[in-house]
Amino acid sequence: MQPRSLKRSMVALAIAGAFATGTLVAEKHGFAPAAAAVNPPVAAPSQSVVGGAPTAALPDFADLVQKQGPAVVQISVTGTRKAAARGGANPFEDDESNPFAPFFRGMPMPQQPRPMQGMGSGFVVSPDGIILTNAHVVANADEVTVRMTDHREFKAKVLGTDRRTDVAVLKIDAKDLPVVQLGSSEKARVGEWVVAIGAPFGLDNTVTSGIISAKGRSLPGDSYVPFIQTDAAVNPGNSGGPLFNLKGEVIGINSQIFSRSGGFQGLAFAVPIDVAMNVKDQIVKTGKVQHGRLGVTIQEVNQALAENFGLASPAGALISSVQKDSPGAKAGLKPGDVILEFNGRKINRSGELPPLVASLTPGTAVTLKVWRDGKAQDVRTQIAALEDEKAVVAAADGDSEALSNSRLGLAVRPLTAEERKQVDVAGGLVVENVGGPAAKAGVQPGDVIVSVNSTPVNSVEELRALIGKSGKTVALLVQREDARIFIPVTVG
Repeated sequence: MQPRSLKRSMVALAIAGAFATGTLVAEKHGFAPAAAAVNPPVAAPSQSVVGGAPTAALPDFADLVQKQGPAVVQISVTGTRKAAARGGANPFEDDESNPFAPFFRGMPMPQQPRPMQGMGSGFVVSPDGIILTNAHVVANADEVTVRMTDHREFKAKVLGTDRRTDVAVLKIDAKDLPVVQLGSSEKARVGEWVVAIGAPFGLDNTVTSGIISAKGRSLPGDSYVPFIQTDAAVNPGNSGGPLFNLKGEVIGINSQIFSRSGGFQGLAFAVPIDVAMNVKDQIVKTGKVQHGRLGVTIQEVNQALAENFGLASPAGALISSVQKDSPGAKAGLKPGDVILEFNGRKINRSGELPPLVASLTPGTAVTLKVWRDGKAQDVRTQIAALEDEKAVVAAADGDSEALSNSRLGLAVRPLTAEERKQVDVAGGLVVENVGGPAAKAGVQPGDVIVSVNSTPVNSVEELRALIGKSGKTVALLVQREDARIFIPVTVG
């Protein structure tokens, strides 16, 4: 699929000051890991003498690629997506032969389904056909095809996806497949060599190399993943592919790049394999993924705050708010507390905490070291389940099994507090998915439904009630970007 720019409000964050105008791109193309049951380590760089000083030669990746290559796969997807005619313009508004053309100007047109094709990468982790890739590679796909290095092709079933970690698990009907050797992202070290194998721009089994530039990166909107940052060349089509260390072990899944142009510019990010395998195990075992929740909002501790709270150095995660009835609230946490350790692991930056919490199974007992009133104390609690943010179908008859069963065909959810600030609305429901009558009328994913028949709406229940009382047509007041428009929908 084409690269998508993560234009979230916080993407203005520059990973360095010089990159303030860059954007994070999640390649909807993937890498493919290579595999082999036995993977000899890459030969250590030999040394030579130049001008009396020993220098290390570059490592040879040939053995690694030969052993791991067969487990790297190319993933092709087909599906449909909504697209308004002429980039969203009304086709009648410029028709000079139509005397009513002026009345059409500015009126949104219903989106029409258009064929979608994309590609990515993946890698085999089980000889019976279990494959890992990125969730965004197979998002909205009607059909997924896996192509092996020996040119065999298989139709793949998506066993499950986890949007929060951008991990997807596929299954193909095959046996005795080559598999990758899995390593530990926890043991990976900044500065060590890494190798990526994938299909950038559809060029399968492309090999690139680099080093680990940093670990534990927290990216805008991806606070549940402690990304591995590398400078290995990653481009559209590499997404979902493996990142290897010199032992031939997969330590990550290439997922995003930081780029002004949409192509590689030296900053690539991989989902740690430890995170990915946790997701894979849950999906294979239960068909779904659960993440832990502490129920606190945190922020970074800077030098001024550290001095104010009496901390020796700016470290930890400062609690700015605590959700009611959350594990944090039950443990007595309060705004102004600074979490210094989580289950014995030091928290140097606030971004390190969310991935640690999310990785735990709900019900797990944890111990926090908290700085309060000038001294440290231990606080114990149990992790709860992170609420499922998947869309809820608003159906007057209570049927939420499919969009087609809804009178409007809308899947919506309430806006978060941060989203309400971003779009400057007091309430409303954000459209997660759309089909049926609403799609025909021109409602789009990302629209915010402010009111129904001039009545403000803030919950799914209110939407159901208002639709239930409506006639054949419902007038939705929708906020789209910076504008508000009424969209009449004929109720199904």
